Amino acid sequence: MTTRDDILGNETPVQGTRLFGEGPQGRLPLTADALREEPSGNLFGMTQNVAMGWHPEEVGRDHYCIVSTHGGLRAEDGSPLALGYHTGHWEISLLVERAAATLRDHSSIPFAVYCSDPCDGRSQGTEGMFDSLPYRNDAAITMRRLIRSLPTGQGVIGIGTCDKGLPAIMMALAGTADLPGIVVPGGVTLPDPEAEDTAIIQTIGARFAHGLITLDYAAEMGCRACASSGGGCQFLGTAATSQVIAEALGMALPHSALAPSGEPVWLDVAHRSALALLHLKAGGIRLHDILTQHALENAMLVHAAVGGSTNLLLHLPAIAHAAGLSLPTVADWQAANRSVPRLVDVLPNGPRNHPTVQVFFAGAVPEVMLHLRDMGLLHLDVLTVSGQTLSDNLDWWAQSQRRLLCRERLANEARVDPDHVIMSADQARTNGLSSTMIFPTGNIAPQGSVVKATAINPDVIGLDNVYRKRGTVRIFTSEKDAVNAVKGMTGAPVEPGHIIVLIGIGPLGTGMEETYQLTSALKYIPWGKHVPVITDGRFSGVSTGACIGHVGPEALAGGPIGKLRDGDEIDIVIDRNTLEGRVSLVAADGRELAPPEAALLLSQRTPHPNLHAHAKLPDDSRLWAALQQVGGGVWNGCIYDVDRIVAVIEAGLAV
Repeated sequence: MTTRDDILGNETPVQGTRLFGEGPQGRLPLTADALREEPSGNLFGMTQNVAMGWHPEEVGRDHYCIVSTHGGLRAEDGSPLALGYHTGHWEISLLVERAAATLRDHSSIPFAVYCSDPCDGRSQGTEGMFDSLPYRNDAAITMRRLIRSLPTGQGVIGIGTCDKGLPAIMMALAGTADLPGIVVPGGVTLPDPEAEDTAIIQTIGARFAHGLITLDYAAEMGCRACASSGGGCQFLGTAATSQVIAEALGMALPHSALAPSGEPVWLDVAHRSALALLHLKAGGIRLHDILTQHALENAMLVHAAVGGSTNLLLHLPAIAHAAGLSLPTVADWQAANRSVPRLVDVLPNGPRNHPTVQVFFAGAVPEVMLHLRDMGLLHLDVLTVSGQTLSDNLDWWAQSQRRLLCRERLANEARVDPDHVIMSADQARTNGLSSTMIFPTGNIAPQGSVVKATAINPDVIGLDNVYRKRGTVRIFTSEKDAVNAVKGMTGAPVEPGHIIVLIGIGPLGTGMEETYQLTSALKYIPWGKHVPVITDGRFSGVSTGACIGHVGPEALAGGPIGKLRDGDEIDIVIDRNTLEGRVSLVAADGRELAPPEAALLLSQRTPHPNLHAHAKLPDDSRLWAALQQVGGGVWNGCIYDVDRIVAVIEAGLAV
């Protein structure tokens, strides 16, 4: 039983506590000129370095910052003392340690700072999701401040894994691109071949509600989904896509994305990345030399080729903005997607659904880029953090023993043909893989929307490769209500033939929460493939189905999506040949509407009576929503455009 003294304390620890100590012995490597000319902070920094245990004779070495998203606290044997929020940052400290040891062994002083990150999987369906996307901007700001707060720093290593933490790291490094810098992707979790993967396992509630699984099955599979304690999820969602993009931008070493966390090949990336950073410093190469417009175009092509998460529509423009590049437009994304079909067969998009670790052993990013090079699509002269051009990197990869061994092990031990995981364009088209993203417009989405066309169930695609759906609108103003209706837990359940329209969950409503609870429930219910979802929110990178998101303007900004009503009829056409689509109101009150009539009705209607910002949307996220709206909103990547924000504030103050 806990006593009062247990809580308030007693005199015992006071008796053994020192009042004085003895400072470190030795001498700082000071000079008279340094004492006269160096800022006091640089001098006091030496004192603090020695106090933390660094040898006084060595404190004049070059300083390097390692910024990571590490979370949790591990004992020396790896057992948990305090859990992190997710596996993606649980083992990151091992990468920090390996990189730091390499810097130290090469006569440098590493500094390690941390800005941990949330888990989108943990916060799905909860109010925690209201902080998910806004966190990214805050974290990038914090990381940049940490990097700049080491004014003696000669370079920076960013180590991160997951949905918002890794984009924040890339934004932070892009915003301090006058330094040499490099990204170490945090890798992926190993799958258990006898268990469900981390995508399917997030649907146990919906499947149980429909009697598709038992309680015992849910309990066992929920326990076994992660076969290693670290790394991002086993599917090509936002976490894995962000790792791919870091490498495609040239910010990470070749064949570093999607390495299995905790394994020797994963730790080796941290070691080699530290060596590469020292090489960049010696060669006078800064991230500014690597993050170019051509590097951005390469990354967009790779995104299309891997079938990446639509969340990168938010993150890649934000990285470009931080680097001072021109932001990619919808036309730019369309051009990239028209250039190449999806080449990678990976969870959750199929058709065979290989886990991400198998993509790594098939060759991952450099293998995909070999195919893109064969197609003549890449800017091969861009510089990368290897210190070499992309062309040089790909020449190395094509002939490397590393490539040969990876592909042999995948074929021999997993019985998987690597050419079935990463395909040529001709193979991909033969296997029915089309281009990744389409940007439907129409009277419901005048500013546009996005759908991952490769994630639509092939069973509902016409023989002409066009998805067509006309259905009755079911309006929901919260994801919770929509999920309950899908589970059949309401008096008016969702049924085949309905089109779910989820409104008020854009930036102004919920901080632009993800809706994976909803899309995953539909995926694993037999009739769910016949129910599309349209929303002004966003989707998890693992979402599948006819999921049309980022609808603009959002409902709370006056968008027509917020004026729809139950019983309206919508027509959806998504052409995977021309990469064009439309989402339009075509009937209301039992009456067909010509296009001018539909436009007039939407202009005259008031917003849906239940439309409102969520009552528990935090003030922090409300501020983020207001600032990013001034910066151009969702289609500009939810950035903070400081010049525009200042201009708006000054104009308001003048009024």
